[in-house]
Amino acid sequence: MGNNAGSKYAGKKVVITGGSSGIGLATAKLLADEGARVLITGRTQAKLDSAREKIGNDAVAVLSDAAMLTDIDELAERIKAEFGTIDALFVNAGITRFIPFESMTEEVYDELLTINTKGPYFTVQRLTPLLNTGSSVVFTTSIANAVGIPMLNAYAASKGALRSMTRSLARELLPRKIRVNAVSPGPIDTGIMDKSMPKEAAEQTKAEMSQQIPMLRFGDPLEVAKAAAFLAFDATYTTGAEFPVDGGGSQI
Repeated sequence: MGNNAGSKYAGKKVVITGGSSGIGLATAKLLADEGARVLITGRTQAKLDSAREKIGNDAVAVLSDAAMLTDIDELAERIKAEFGTIDALFVNAGITRFIPFESMTEEVYDELLTINTKGPYFTVQRLTPLLNTGSSVVFTTSIANAVGIPMLNAYAASKGALRSMTRSLARELLPRKIRVNAVSPGPIDTGIMDKSMPKEAAEQTKAEMSQQIPMLRFGDPLEVAKAAAFLAFDATYTTGAEFPVDGGGSQI
């Protein structure tokens, strides 16, 4: 355990897909700081290495593509070797593409649905045998599945499918006493915009998007991480639900 680690999640073993940046990394760090053993996945070795250092507490980082079934099978074997069984699975890997409806291509549509919908489905299917009785699954959905947002139509469809899957799998995994819920972020300041567009354009886009949110600001990854941790461990009488962390954007 880290020098100043808490012990709220001591002994808990958690897998987080898409855990090398943003919400996944914030959640991994939060749980590890409180004593959990965490295994994260990502698609870039350099980002994984840097994330593992930030998380500490013997975090395991695995290069794994959330959309490749062979990678998911290998991930299951690696988890079995590292942890045996797990107490929570945070299915967070996903991508966003801002594309107008009339410009959408079959290639990008397939990429979105494969990574955001098919990947999570088979990740849960393949890892369910490793989930302990009383454990839980948390999906990352999006405000886009509840509110129509221009240029996010196919992304929204992929996340809407995930919302439906949360309900179906919650029902199907009930006999195993596994809870399945979703955390639904609004605009979160993960640094993606700053990396993908010029500084001024990023600032302007953020300002415009903030105006659409009742709380008039972006969320912080830690605010989503706290909700994901709550759903994973503390919400013991909740299953099939979607918890919005969106500054009121889908609610008021």
